[in-house]
Amino acid sequence: MTTLFISDLHLEESRPDITDAFMGFLKEKAMGVDKLYILGDFFEAWIGDDERTPLQEQVAASLQQLNASGTEIFLMHGNRDFLIGDDFCNRAGATLLDDPTVVDLYGTPTLLMHGDSLCTADVEYQKFRANMRSPQWQQMILQRPLADRQQMARQLREISMAKNQGKEETIMDVTPEEVVKEMEAHGVQRLIHGHTHRPAEHELAANGKLAKRIVLGDWDKHVWWLEVRPGEEPVLDKHPI
Repeated sequence: MTTLFISDLHLEESRPDITDAFMGFLKEKAMGVDKLYILGDFFEAWIGDDERTPLQEQVAASLQQLNASGTEIFLMHGNRDFLIGDDFCNRAGATLLDDPTVVDLYGTPTLLMHGDSLCTADVEYQKFRANMRSPQWQQMILQRPLADRQQMARQLREISMAKNQGKEETIMDVTPEEVVKEMEAHGVQRLIHGHTHRPAEHELAANGKLAKRIVLGDWDKHVWWLEVRPGEEPVLDKHPI
């Protein structure tokens, strides 16, 4: 019995090496496991389920094949792909999760998040996030022609990259107090998230007890995954792309 967690693949046409690594990961690591959780930023950008590029169709078909073999697949929105909807999930054999979500991981209640909402020191981003996640804004955007949305995605990416270059590293990481607040609000001693591209395991105190925060890695130079089995400590692992 095994459950795998990944995040921050940022799949895009300009990085076929990451796509190839993901396809290899599905065959070599994910085939036959109980569950696969993808905790956000699966794609570098997502402007609606109606785009259906060859890359998106390839990924959906590969996930559907994994699901058909018996592996449950769960997908959470990230800050890059929050417009992924039910149509893509149906094609991929995946279930869309709310952010945050608590799951029973072989007897241990575990909080799952993408992680961007924990970075509260970045006030400007949090305002942007609130706007982007509103149903009214998303409905308005999805009603625009596909070409308009593609142009908008390019512009937002350029703006994001420019702004991030000028931000202090601490602002772009999680706020420790926010982590404790979320864990205590959900009554858990374990949190798994991505987003920050700082893979590590952190010990902290929450609910008056020892707790653990596990940060997943981004797929740039390495394939990162977290492997969890009953009665064992989670293992954060990697191999070169």
